[in-house]
Amino acid sequence: MRELDAIRAELDAVDRDMVALFEKRMLLAREVAEYKLAHGLQVLDAAREAAVLQSRAAMLQNACWAEDVRTLYGTIMTSSRGEQERCIREAGQR
Repeated sequence: MRELDAIRAELDAVDRDMVALFEKRMLLAREVAEYKLAHGLQVLDAAREAAVLQSRAAMLQNACWAEDVRTLYGTIMTSSRGEQERCIREAGQR
């Protein structure tokens, strides 16, 4: 059995990666907002969000976490939508 400190160090490394990926996702959400603004599209794309939630849960090797992943990605999608709305508001202030 591994030592607790080693397990926690690995968790910390995973969390650093997740935070970096979250930041990258938010930057991509801004790019999506710029595209939507330029093409007159709405921020909310409910069909796309539902498809993302379903597909991310389907990526799991262990389906017992599917509801947790749907909840996690629901929160992430809300954050992405908020970032898109912020980007569009900022563009309107220029």
